[in-house]
Amino acid sequence: MKKVLASGAVLVLFALVFAVESSASADPAADTGRVVVFSSETQALDTWDDPEGCRRLPVAAHVLVNETDRVVDTYADPFCTTPGVSVQPGYGTHVAPGTGSFSVGE
Repeated sequence: MKKVLASGAVLVLFALVFAVESSASADPAADTGRVVVFSSETQALDTWDDPEGCRRLPVAAHVLVNETDRVVDTYADPFCTTPGVSVQPGYGTHVAPGTGSFSVGE
């Protein structure tokens, strides 16, 4: 009888852990990840964790990498008004130095 109760308790614990993990990953408001921008070999990478709204790219930006779970839209101006390339999750794109910006999932 003790083995049955112990195995039942393990199953209940497993079910609770699985339910918590499943609901966290299904939450649409969960963290989206980060956007990483490479400018040059002499500069550290620029990163934005869970970015929201319009974000201006660094002046020397060269490559943008989308490490989020949403589409990142690039723009040719600093105000997110002139559409550029849409970057799918897990992909990257070259960006023109000087005046660009990006937004996530808008």
